[in-house]
Amino acid sequence: MSQTIYFKRQPRIVATSTIAGPKECEGVIGRYVETALADDMFGESTYEKAECKMLSHVIDGAIANGGFEREEIDCIVSGDLLNQIISANFAARDFSVPFLGVYGACSTMAESLAVAAAFVNGGLMHRAVAATGSHFASAERQYRYPLELGCTRPPQSQWTVTGAGAALVSDRGDGVKITAATLGKVVDFGITDVNNMGAAMAPAAADTILAHFRATGEEPSRYDLIVTGDLGALGSRILKDLTWEKGLDISENHVDCGEIIYNVIEDEFQGGSGAGCSAVVLNSYLYRKLMGGSLKRILFVATGALLSTVSSGQGESIPCIAHAVVLER
Repeated sequence: MSQTIYFKRQPRIVATSTIAGPKECEGVIGRYVETALADDMFGESTYEKAECKMLSHVIDGAIANGGFEREEIDCIVSGDLLNQIISANFAARDFSVPFLGVYGACSTMAESLAVAAAFVNGGLMHRAVAATGSHFASAERQYRYPLELGCTRPPQSQWTVTGAGAALVSDRGDGVKITAATLGKVVDFGITDVNNMGAAMAPAAADTILAHFRATGEEPSRYDLIVTGDLGALGSRILKDLTWEKGLDISENHVDCGEIIYNVIEDEFQGGSGAGCSAVVLNSYLYRKLMGGSLKRILFVATGALLSTVSSGQGESIPCIAHAVVLER
């Protein structure tokens, strides 16, 4: 069984749009993000409404940056981290466009890209938007503890990114080609610590990366970068150990979006996480590098922890997944 699919028509990302909060824009990503927020409330009364507004903003932005109108879009493929993916659902009600809601936790950017590319590659659609986002405060409230409790963050924790990103996938035009995708399996290594997402997700990332290279027969050196979504510093080290044990050395060209977005400074512990983490980094920094020619081929592997407060409260471990997309210029 091969988990890898090839897109013979090579659908391409012809436009992107990103938005990020003040904290996220303090680092290198701030120079590439399209909309930098001065206030993470984004003029709304709740964090959840702000998250939804960010998602709507980047979907509209990607469409406009591609030179299209809403009615020229065949589908929006989107999801988020909140219960019943309400940010994506509520954003979609503002668009008179067919909508597919997907959930892969923090792997949603890669999942939505793969789904959009499959429809476009199959000739079923001309243009589809893949998008996702997250908000630090809404994620903390849902998955861990409300900020008002003032809980101490342990050193293995990551900081959920406040931000969103969208990519317009088209069957024609100049852009970054989507040439293949490797769909992940759910992997559970028995991690139960909801503050240790890097350790929980690293085995899923390793599983998908190993499956990708088995299917393609390529070497890691064929890629300028192998980019994981949000493993953070600890998870990134675990991933490199796990792949090394299986005979695959990715240490030379592996980077993690969670490390890039915050530069892993002291306050952020292990770096960034959240669906918005890989979405912001991919659709701003990495997309610009690909379009500019300094990067020519990357393997984008977004990772997600498939937990909930209910499952954690019942003592369940954290199943995880990772999806990989090949992007070429």
